[in-house]
Amino acid sequence: MVTPAPAPGRLQRSSALTGFILAPNPGPMSLEGTNSYVLRAPGNPGAVVVDPGPLDEPHLQALAAAGPVELILITHRHADHTAGSARLHALTGAPVRAAGAVHCHGGGTPLEDGEVLSAAGVEIRVLATPGHTSDSLCFHLPGDGFLGAVLTGDTILGRGTTMLDYPDGTLGSYLASLDRLEALGPATVLPAHGPVLPSLEEIARAYRSHRLERLEQIRAAVDRLGRDASAGDVAAVVYSDVGPSVRRAAETSVAAQLHYLRGVPPQQ
Repeated sequence: MVTPAPAPGRLQRSSALTGFILAPNPGPMSLEGTNSYVLRAPGNPGAVVVDPGPLDEPHLQALAAAGPVELILITHRHADHTAGSARLHALTGAPVRAAGAVHCHGGGTPLEDGEVLSAAGVEIRVLATPGHTSDSLCFHLPGDGFLGAVLTGDTILGRGTTMLDYPDGTLGSYLASLDRLEALGPATVLPAHGPVLPSLEEIARAYRSHRLERLEQIRAAVDRLGRDASAGDVAAVVYSDVGPSVRRAAETSVAAQLHYLRGVPPQQ
C-alpha cells in the first residue's frame, strides 16, 4: 500500500513534540517539498519553527498561525530552507538562527555546535553535521518520545540519498557526520524532505554503506577512464540511469568523491 503524500498547508503530526507543514515546492531535489517543522511541548502555547522553506506567503502565514512562534531555526543555507525566513521573522517577530550570520535575522546569533536551546518547552541540542553543505546542522530532541528524535535537514532524507554540494560539502566531512548521527542510537529521523523514518543509527549505517559502494564504483570508473577524468565523465558511467533533472546533482556528488579519492583534505 502506498502512503499518500502529505497535503501542503496543513500541520501534520510527526512525533510527540513535532508536527510539520509541507511547503508547496515539490521537485526532483526537494521530493514532495520542504517539511517545515513546528516544535512544542504538550500544553505549551509557543512554537519553534525549523526551516521555514520558500518565500511562499500562504505557507509562511500557516507557520505563523501555528505559534506564537518564539524561535526560527535553519538547518543549512539552501534556499528551499531559508528563502522564507526573513518574512517569517517579520510576521512573528521571532529571531532566526542558523550556522551562518548571513541567514540570521531579528537579532538571532549564529548557532554553535553543542549548544543547547530551550524554547516552547522543548530542549534542542545543536549538532554540526557538515557534508551536504559546510553549514549543515541537525537538531537533536532528546525528550521527543522514549528514543528521542533528530531533525536531520538534508543530511539524511526520508527517501533517496543526499547530494554533496561540492566544493562547499565534502565526503570526508559527510562520513564523519554520519558517524556522529549513528552514535545517537535508534532515534526517530525527522528529515527536511520525505517521510519520517525510524532508527537513526540504522539509516546512518545504510547511508554510509551506500556512499562507500558508490565510492568503489567511482574508483573503478577512474581506473578505466584515467585519473584526470572529469566529474561529468565519471557521472556518465556511474549515474548512467539518472535523468537530466538530477544530473547536475550527480556530477556534484561525483566531484566530492573524486576530491576524497585524490586525497585532498576536506575543507574545515
